[in-house]
Amino acid sequence: MRSKRSFDFVKTSPFFLSISAVILLIGLVFVGIFGMNYGIDFSSGTSVDVTTSKTLDEAQVKEFLNKQQLGDYTLAPGEKRESIRFKTALDENQEKQFKADFQAALDPNASFEINIVDVDIAKEQETNALIGLAVASLGIMIYVSIRFEWRFALGAIISTVYDALFVICMFSIFRLEVNLPFILAVLTIIGYSINDTIVIFDRIRENLRFAKIKSHADLERLVNDSIWQTLARSINTVITVLIAAVCLFIFGGESIKLFSLAMIFGLASGAYSSIFIASQIWLFLKKKQPIKKVAVKPQSANTP
Repeated sequence: MRSKRSFDFVKTSPFFLSISAVILLIGLVFVGIFGMNYGIDFSSGTSVDVTTSKTLDEAQVKEFLNKQQLGDYTLAPGEKRESIRFKTALDENQEKQFKADFQAALDPNASFEINIVDVDIAKEQETNALIGLAVASLGIMIYVSIRFEWRFALGAIISTVYDALFVICMFSIFRLEVNLPFILAVLTIIGYSINDTIVIFDRIRENLRFAKIKSHADLERLVNDSIWQTLARSINTVITVLIAAVCLFIFGGESIKLFSLAMIFGLASGAYSSIFIASQIWLFLKKKQPIKKVAVKPQSANTP
């Protein structure tokens, strides 16, 4: 059934693709120059989570940390909880001294959860995270190739890679901390994005079975109509998941805020890329294939 909507996703896709390329280029420049703000999961350091019996003044906590002279640190204050990340790995004596000084200066009833990551473990976790992302991308390509065709698979993998790079670039531009929950968020985004893409691809394939394609304009119309037919479902899904992600970001603990923020970036990008990247790449590749012309049998002349 042909859509009567006026907005043409296919005709406007070059504009949106140009914007996507510019955003991605700026982000990759940031990544190349400034790198990522790795947390201690991917760089050596010490994570100290302090549960206090009262809410502490942030300025007072910073003054205490500066006096400790344990190197660079980041502080994420919360209600009766202080999350501290040191760039260096504390030894056993420094750890004991820090606990004693904190209890003496700020809260005698404070309890501590300390995690230390050395250089070798950090490098191993970074390698495993990259392998996980690569395996996930390869699995997606194989799955889509088997279920659909290679053109669909290529469009899906390019849009999925775009979603992952978009989130990475946003974290680099805003200097947000990259840790293991961030990797989990990227993998979740990949799954969401490919699901949204396959919904559109499935509708394109279904419409293609019954359509009479005589020109490239017919292909463009088919893709545009397929997107419109699945748009309501895509919007409802992304809004539902976004509401959950925003609630986690606002009301969740400090440990889950960056995960939620990565999800927000990725969900918006996933819905966008399924429409303006994945389906448009399939259309571009499909146009390279010669259109099969249906042979018309000549009618026999009526004999008198």
